[in-house]
Amino acid sequence: MKLAISTLALLFVTFATPLPAQDRIATIRQAALNDDTAWSIIEGLTSEIGPRPAGSETEARARAWAVARLKALGFANVHVEPFDIADGWVRGEERAEIVAPFPQPLVLTALGGSGATPAAGFTGEVVAFATLDALRAADPALIRGKIVYLGNQMVAARDGTNYAAFTPFRRRGPSVAAQKAAIAILIRSIGTDHHRVAHAGQTNWADGVSPIPAAALTVPDAEQVERILTRGKPVTVHLVLTPRRVGRQISGNVIAEVPGRDPALPIIVVGGHLDSWDLGTGAIDDGAGIAITAAAAKQVMAAGRPLRTIRLVWFGSEEPGGLGGEAYAAAHPADRPGLVSEADFGGDRVWRFMASTAPSGTPVVDRMAAALAPLGVDWGGETAQAGSDVWPLVDRGAARFALAQDGTRYFDVHHTADDTLDKIDRAQLRQAVAAWTMVLAVAADSAEPLGPVTPSTPAAH
Repeated sequence: MKLAISTLALLFVTFATPLPAQDRIATIRQAALNDDTAWSIIEGLTSEIGPRPAGSETEARARAWAVARLKALGFANVHVEPFDIADGWVRGEERAEIVAPFPQPLVLTALGGSGATPAAGFTGEVVAFATLDALRAADPALIRGKIVYLGNQMVAARDGTNYAAFTPFRRRGPSVAAQKAAIAILIRSIGTDHHRVAHAGQTNWADGVSPIPAAALTVPDAEQVERILTRGKPVTVHLVLTPRRVGRQISGNVIAEVPGRDPALPIIVVGGHLDSWDLGTGAIDDGAGIAITAAAAKQVMAAGRPLRTIRLVWFGSEEPGGLGGEAYAAAHPADRPGLVSEADFGGDRVWRFMASTAPSGTPVVDRMAAALAPLGVDWGGETAQAGSDVWPLVDRGAARFALAQDGTRYFDVHHTADDTLDKIDRAQLRQAVAAWTMVLAVAADSAEPLGPVTPSTPAAH
């Protein structure tokens, strides 16, 4: 009996005595590396909901699913903040074929916001441009009444920088073609794979420009078109795209919190986006992001109540242009978060850490970097891109951080039918969760002022 009492007393002392800061961080880090909460979230979301287009019934089901899951994980203040989408867009029929000189089918997908062909489609001659600048400089007389083809040379990179360089081809190219009286535009998919799957994504129309049919060819099909064009013969394509506008739709942001001990301290806002494109099941974009941030916040919560509140936001309708982030900022006009970031770059390992804070936040950043070092995460400097959904908060002076994930294979799958659960590497996912856990654990227990910070240029989305 004495032995049992002594053992119990020892256990009480062990758990009641606070661990030294470094030992506590190491304990939390190891717990995150052993945790499969993020995998469970992605598996549940992709299996039970599937694709989650902005404003759709499935995005609404995803919000209900998210509320139930976040409550089950122990988060507080879980709720939905709905907002309107002024004019929703849905996909229709989409097919194309080369009519001459070498008849054959093409594989493609409509870009978000694309205009429509007649139900039976139309046929047009193709005029090709290798770059967006070449299209901008072209004589409208060469383009009027034709189908523009716009190429690109995107290649894989660990930091994903090529995406920012080539996203304007998709976002702005169709509007430029329409202004020059093209009847349609086909772009080479903004992606790095050589599979016959097309990459969707949003396009933007300049004020006063009527949308024309706009689609992305798979990379192999785009290269096929380019080879045929080198033969020097006119190339004609028959195109059928029947997307439509559906008017007002409802979307929403899902909010959850880890309440802090000091409500006077500026909060931490992190998350990802709940919506996805309709072709795949949104595992890497952005099921992984919402899962990583939720799992990391849960690890911090499990280690004891933090000093600062962590607010988790699963943003709605990011894909059409960051609508959820804008709605969140509008719904919280007085919100001045101390630190913000978004995970929206898949589920692979984190390799670099960046943070932009006021000088008073430098000691906190140093502690974050030290906590990340055992995970193989290097310091990348003070220019942090926090993610498109939190950028309205950065505009208010919020400090921000970025955990750069390995993007080498991300754009093989991004915005395609191949964005499915099997693309998630569970070991890399755990490391990403551990990295996010380290930053949140350090930040949430730090009292130093982290902002205000002067905004820089937001990242592409």
